[in-house]
Amino acid sequence: MTDALLVAVGYLVGSMPFGYWIVRVLRHEDLRTLGSGNVGATNVWRLYGPRYGLPVAMLDVAKGFVPALIGLLVGGETVGILAGAAAMLGHWRPVFLGFRKGGKMVATAGGVTLALAPVVATLCVVIWGAVFLLTRYSSVASLVTAVALPVLAAVLGEPWQTVVFATAACAGVIVLHRQNIRRLLNGTESRFSRTRTADA
Repeated sequence: MTDALLVAVGYLVGSMPFGYWIVRVLRHEDLRTLGSGNVGATNVWRLYGPRYGLPVAMLDVAKGFVPALIGLLVGGETVGILAGAAAMLGHWRPVFLGFRKGGKMVATAGGVTLALAPVVATLCVVIWGAVFLLTRYSSVASLVTAVALPVLAAVLGEPWQTVVFATAACAGVIVLHRQNIRRLLNGTESRFSRTRTADA
């Protein structure tokens, strides 16, 4: 019963659309109608810069990290993974937005990984940062990091449950980035600008 409750709470925590809420409260705008329409940190950062994007990114990481860590401490590896996966599902289809489109799970998956395998998560951050600096494509950085995640988990000897989670997370991130992949192949994907695309 406790394990099921932790998973349910993980979904509710993951469902908190911080990007949407912060923009709604501070800017009086509906993030779903701006930019990519995504409520994750990337769209917020692209539109408003780090002043809004950084807090949203940190909160999106935290809503994966906290449920996974609590599940890990209370119920063990499997419960931590299930609670973290539920948070990712909530981020993708948040109940607070009527189960409509949320974010693409990258930051939330990073938070889950940080709770389960801190060394793997740290290496993934380094990979994401390096690829992003080289390409200026957030999508490319996310895709490369997603592919690296299960490889690193396996190579570093993480528990099999974590390797399975990492593989599933990789697949989920790739699927949710399929439109980005099409734009990359067509040469129409937008690079990140050093300035905001929407003025405050």
